[in-house]
Amino acid sequence: MTEIMAPIQKKLVLLAGRSHPELANAVADELGIPLSKTVAYDFANGEIFVRFEESVRGADAFVLQSHTTPINTWIMEQLIMVDALKRASAKRISVIMPFYGYARQDKKHRGREPISARLIADLFKTAGADRLMTVDLHTSQIQGFFDGPVDHLFSLPLLAKHVKESVGHDRITVVSPDAGRVRVAEKWTDILGAPLAIIHKRRDPDVPNQVKVFEVVGEVEGRVCVVVDDMIDTGGTIVKAAETLFEQGAAGVIVAATHAILSDPARDRLQNSNISEVIVTDTLPIVDEARFPKLTVLSIAPLLAKAITEVFTDGSVTSMFDDTPSHQMGN
Repeated sequence: MTEIMAPIQKKLVLLAGRSHPELANAVADELGIPLSKTVAYDFANGEIFVRFEESVRGADAFVLQSHTTPINTWIMEQLIMVDALKRASAKRISVIMPFYGYARQDKKHRGREPISARLIADLFKTAGADRLMTVDLHTSQIQGFFDGPVDHLFSLPLLAKHVKESVGHDRITVVSPDAGRVRVAEKWTDILGAPLAIIHKRRDPDVPNQVKVFEVVGEVEGRVCVVVDDMIDTGGTIVKAAETLFEQGAAGVIVAATHAILSDPARDRLQNSNISEVIVTDTLPIVDEARFPKLTVLSIAPLLAKAITEVFTDGSVTSMFDDTPSHQMGN
């Protein structure tokens, strides 16, 4: 007589590297599960060791790591974690990188340059990742670098809600700090029902992180300008954009960005500028030394937890953004 086997229950396992424990714990709290216990440390020569203290065999494993400073260390740690999961017979491995490291190196500007964003995708695929999950990619084309599903999440609803509640929409003009951000800025205009302005700029090819701002296209006089971008690094681009807007008669400037890299001297530049508020998410950890009174940090944990739930239950990540017209999300 053949014995009927009971169906195997799916098991969700959330693991995290050491780069951003606050975000990892917040996501675990949102999911209502504990973080899987992991031992990780560095050897004297800098090599990283990782071991999971519970079985992951047959599990749906989600590996969270923020690619922050020192970025190469944390990327390597996440790769090692993926390899360990693969060798421990996890059924599916989803890599969660709220900020995609090397995303700005997504194409060749001149000869003999790498496409490092593609290399990152290849490394994770080789390590054993089945899918990637990330927030607000620098360019959407990066989704095509990974040979598998890529869940591209958007912080726009979270950021726009805060702007609406703090400023209202009647006086707002949405500003793209450069031509490359116009499509993102247009999504903001649809949600806020606000006009669009664009800052035309040119980078100095011989000096990294240096930007020359030229002119504003659009009406900003007497308006509260919301400058939207995917990341803030040294703050040079944003501060020069704000100065240009005030020169054109803007009544105020607010900055909204997803990823707060905040490399020196971003803190001093932003705090000493005429910008009234800088709104970011916690996709990256923000050390106390980088914080300043004008900075508002919104939690990305609920968004990540919801996306994890949709993937685990074979639901639809795209449906998370159905409250916004589909053309706004670009997918």
